[in-house]
Amino acid sequence: MQTRTVVSEFLGTLLLVFFAVGSAVLAVDYIGTVGIAFAFGLTLLALAYALGPISGCHVNPAVTLGMLVARRIGLRVAVWRWVAQFLGAVAGAALLFLLAKQVPGLRTSGTFGSNGYGDRSAVHINVGGAFLVEVMLTFLLVFVVLAVTHKVAVLGFDGLPIGLSLVAIHLVGIPLTGTSANPARSLGPALFAGGAALSQLWLFFVAPLIGGALAALVHRVTHPLPTGYATAPADNTT
Repeated sequence: MQTRTVVSEFLGTLLLVFFAVGSAVLAVDYIGTVGIAFAFGLTLLALAYALGPISGCHVNPAVTLGMLVARRIGLRVAVWRWVAQFLGAVAGAALLFLLAKQVPGLRTSGTFGSNGYGDRSAVHINVGGAFLVEVMLTFLLVFVVLAVTHKVAVLGFDGLPIGLSLVAIHLVGIPLTGTSANPARSLGPALFAGGAALSQLWLFFVAPLIGGALAALVHRVTHPLPTGYATAPADNTT
């Protein structure tokens, strides 16, 4: 384990939740759905350039799973990243909750930027539809991450397509499920929203992880590793 990598993933996920989810909690009446989508995308874009050279800026357990399935990292590294991401998301949500409590009349229970389906969806999408859309949204994000960070990809522009893909999936997903595509992002706000946000949380763990794994499997077909490229060993620490 590298301390810098773990701290980077913790900090990145904390900031993603605080600022991006914070846009939905604190500013939705002013910026709307499009503004929230860009808040997510621009936050990830900035983090990709700031933290990418340190940890790759996964800040998402589904992305880390995709990297593991694609054999870019080892299992030990993935586990440490998952721990950092979930703790970072909870810390970011806690800070956001503390800030929201300073705003008179702002409701924090029930929603608080959490994801949902049924009566917790703007369009009342059912559980099957929510599952499908979360798989597809995460598939796009993880596939783009894997593609632009591939060995033969043009270096220096990785953050831009990743940030734009996050904007795109939020533009589609916000009316449907609020857009998870990230189990850590879903966990943090749900802990403070409580109620149905917690009872529906399973979907926003399972579907994104399936989407991330599928993206990695497809990526291995569309972007085969160059001849002689060494895959990550089980104890990889980078």
